[in-house]
Amino acid sequence: MYSITLFARYISTPKQIAYCSIIAGLLGSLLFGGITSLMLHGKREASADILAKDINHYFSAFFNDLHVATDSIQPLTFTECRDVNGELTSRAAFNIYVRAFVLVRNGKAYCSSATGAMHMAMGNLVPEIDISKNIDFSIMTGTPMMPGKPTIATWFKNPEGDGRGIFTTLNVNLTPYLLFTARQSDAPIIAIIVGNRALTTLSSEIVNVDSLPPNPSRTTSLSQYPVKIYLYTKPWPVEDLQLSVLAGLIFGLLSGVICSYFLYVKMRPGKEILTGIKQGQFYVMYQPVVGSHDLKMSGLEALMRWNHPTAGMIPPDAFIAFAEAQQLIVPLTRHLFALIARDAEMLQRILPPGGKFGINLAPSHLHSPTFKDDIMAFAASLPPDGFQIVFEITERDMLKEKEAMNLFAWLHEQGFEIAIDDFGTGHSALIYLERFTLDYLKIDRGFVNTIGMETVTAPVLDAVLTLAKRLNMATVAEGVETPEQAKWLIERGVNYLQGYYFSRPLTLAQLASWNASQNDHHFLKDIH
Repeated sequence: MYSITLFARYISTPKQIAYCSIIAGLLGSLLFGGITSLMLHGKREASADILAKDINHYFSAFFNDLHVATDSIQPLTFTECRDVNGELTSRAAFNIYVRAFVLVRNGKAYCSSATGAMHMAMGNLVPEIDISKNIDFSIMTGTPMMPGKPTIATWFKNPEGDGRGIFTTLNVNLTPYLLFTARQSDAPIIAIIVGNRALTTLSSEIVNVDSLPPNPSRTTSLSQYPVKIYLYTKPWPVEDLQLSVLAGLIFGLLSGVICSYFLYVKMRPGKEILTGIKQGQFYVMYQPVVGSHDLKMSGLEALMRWNHPTAGMIPPDAFIAFAEAQQLIVPLTRHLFALIARDAEMLQRILPPGGKFGINLAPSHLHSPTFKDDIMAFAASLPPDGFQIVFEITERDMLKEKEAMNLFAWLHEQGFEIAIDDFGTGHSALIYLERFTLDYLKIDRGFVNTIGMETVTAPVLDAVLTLAKRLNMATVAEGVETPEQAKWLIERGVNYLQGYYFSRPLTLAQLASWNASQNDHHFLKDIH
């Protein structure tokens, strides 16, 4: 006899549910943590793109404004310093980023908004600036008025030529960087590059381009000016990883709880049985029962089978015992009745007239409030005078004596016969024979297997057969597997035989084929 725990092993034990929930939690944690990390990474990448674009736009606009400002004072290069010094100083004062405007003529700086008149060749003042170019930039370590404070020097050539133009020095504090990264949760690194020199947020000093960190995340160039901007961001910052881990843990815990709930509530074994009934996972096999006088089929026993979509074939003893424990044996038996009724027309053609048809009944169904209604509904679903129904009562539960006596009498009145199934395997077998009126005694296969062996159960089988004769009960031997067993049972007056020697349980189509070929069987010849 299979236990409930055996059945549960096929479906979902608490340990399996726990394992599945843990696995679901881990997978959920990894999945959601990964998704969160990718989303945060994508958000940061998009933010870095916007930041690089904004900085490029800012500096382009800044230098465009500076270019416009220098164009407005280009005419001053045709005037002496003493005549324009005041205006030049005023222009510089109203531009907060300009340290000084310097007028250049014939390649020489001759007037500064900061120092007034001067006379110095541009090659000496700023060797890196090429005044032959229309626009040229350089990064300087400082100016005479502000030594040690880096500046960006710019050159805008006068269209009239003659070495004329405007040279400017700019205050550089990376203000645009501060403006555009105020909304960032962690400040990226920015580098403004002119030639082979750079100003960065990493240092207050000028650095060589070669000393910058490799592989900037974004690189942008100003279209009209010799300036590049490098942007360094953290694609996987610690806080994002921490947030991803936290999100993964929360979602993983939630996934595990949901999985556990689903398995315990939605996929619990009791629910599986009802789902199996609804989805047609149960079906009926029919095992022939032969008469001992001619070894021809005289009846059948209906045997329910369950082909679970994931667990495969579930042993009958396992799911029947569990159905009884879960109070689901009644709907399961009703489903068996419905399946038999569906096959009844074909079974009527296969069984001989008056053939016996055995159907198992559990004591818990016998004592259920709907038992009589279930039996009458089943009888009404069968063709009239089709076959003789024999209800086989199992011994898994004790019968309630007075109620059972009345129910057995009622079954007899309705024309049904009663058999005690698997006689000898339950504690109540002799009580059944003593107190109830029964028609058949089915000998358990455990006794049949002892035939021909010197075991302690061999004399018990003789005693059982003798008792059945005295009580005027027909006998059916289950589990007959050899001709020797069949011969021994026939010689001792057993009325019906059932077992693999004659036939395994068959589907309806297989049963029809087996019945059609009965004349080809040589059971009598083999036994005699």
